[in-house]
Amino acid sequence: MADTKTRPAPKAAVVLTKRAEARIAHLMSQAPDDAIGVKLSTPRRGCSGLAYSVDYVTEEAKFDEKIETPGGTFYIDGASVLYLVGSTMDWRDDDFTAGFVFENPNAKGACGCGESFMV
Repeated sequence: MADTKTRPAPKAAVVLTKRAEARIAHLMSQAPDDAIGVKLSTPRRGCSGLAYSVDYVTEEAKFDEKIETPGGTFYIDGASVLYLVGSTMDWRDDDFTAGFVFENPNAKGACGCGESFMV
């Protein structure tokens, strides 16, 4: 007998706040013609080892996680997912700085300037 139960969709590795979604929509409204979305990755950089990087993406990579938002497609680099599972991505804009900020339960430490983290 076939299993007819439906399984819930898996949760995304990263939860986007409404402000982050709005910023992605803004970025996509100004994106180059060949951009298909915005991608989060964690390149090796900084004094703690890994950094958050958000860039336009022009093609899907096989193992990237894909999240559809109201303003455009958001990708998470497949090699970075393990470092980001359970994270929340927000956009903050105040008198002194503007940028994406992350609450990452996998980060075991960060450098003093906040530019990089370690897992």
